[in-house]
Formats: sequence, C-alpha cells, structure tokens
Amino acid sequence: MTKASILDPAASYTFSKYAELPFDIVDILAEFGVSIKNKSLQLPQQSPIDSEPLKIELEENLALVDPVSEMARREALIFPILKTVCKFIQAPLKIEYPVRVSPWLRGNFDYFIPTRLLVIEAKNADLARGFTQLAVELIALDQWTENTTPTLYGTVTTGDTWKFGLFHRQAKKIEKDINTYALPNDIHRILSILFGITLL
Repeated sequence: MTKASILDPAASYTFSKYAELPFDIVDILAEFGVSIKNKSLQLPQQSPIDSEPLKIELEENLALVDPVSEMARREALIFPILKTVCKFIQAPLKIEYPVRVSPWLRGNFDYFIPTRLLVIEAKNADLARGFTQLAVELIALDQWTENTTPTLYGTVTTGDTWKFGLFHRQAKKIEKDINTYALPNDIHRILSILFGITLL
C-alpha cells in the first residue's frame, strides 16, 4: 500500500513554510526521498585565529542589545560571527540569497557561503522547526548546484544557540547533531566548526 503524500502536488512551498507545517520532519523529508538521523556529529574543526576578540565583541553586543527580535539577533550575534569567518577565508557572504529549484523548493537562504556550500538559517526561537526548514534548504542546495562536494553543511541558530547538520548527497541522508552550542561561552567551538567546514 502506497503512503499518501502529505504535500500537495499542485501547491507551492517556500522554505519558511516547512517550519510551519504540522508534520514530523521524518515525513516531510521522506517526500523528497531523504532520511534523517539524530547523532553526535564529529564536525570538522579548525582554529586559525584567536576567537577571544570576537567573544568580547559578542559580550558587549549582548550587554547593549536585548536580542528579542530576529533582526536584533542577526545584527548583534549572527553577522559578526559570519563576517569574521568570511573575512578570513576571503569568501562572499550572501544574505537573503534567492533559490528556486521547483515549486516545492523555493525561497531565500538567510545566509549562504557559496565557496563551501554552507547554509545558515536564522530562526526566532524554535530550533526544531528551524532545523526542518534547514534540512529542506540543504535538499534544495543539493539539487540546485552541480558542485561535486559529497557533503553539504548547515546550521540553524537563534543567535545565542546554534545547531549543526549535514547532508550526505549520495546516500540522501540528513544527520542532525544532538549537541547545541550557546553564546557567548561556546563561541570558540562555534567558530572552530565554521572554520572547519569552510576550510575543508
């Protein structure tokens, strides 16, 4: 017996819509022939710079700004980190980057580092729903680019909390890290992982 589709074949879905759907992430990803597994990821890590100045900047930002809105979190917490990474690796940082693969896979990546195919999704407070959106964005990125990189990386963040995931393109499998990292205490680890991914 064939399982009924939970997505409307005639409908159009933006990436952000997937964070609002009432369905389980397993069922949503199954619509694209993709599975998901929660595990403790061994993410690549490199520390090419001293992260202490960035930690001090983020602590100052947190003291000055109450990051209650998504815009405040983006400007005070997320952008300084991504700017630090992109400045060092000499790569562009795409913001609100539009992608359209199909009616089911369309929308904007909040942040995108194209040299290493890293997608960063900023969400208000719900990391679980945010990860569903991130997973769909990784599926879209897989179909949108011809890059032969076997693994795509992504992270969903509320600004002060970060969770990473990756997409094994050949196996069509998403892996979601069971670990989360919090600012400002884990900035060294977050920065190390971002450098590890972008300097692969």
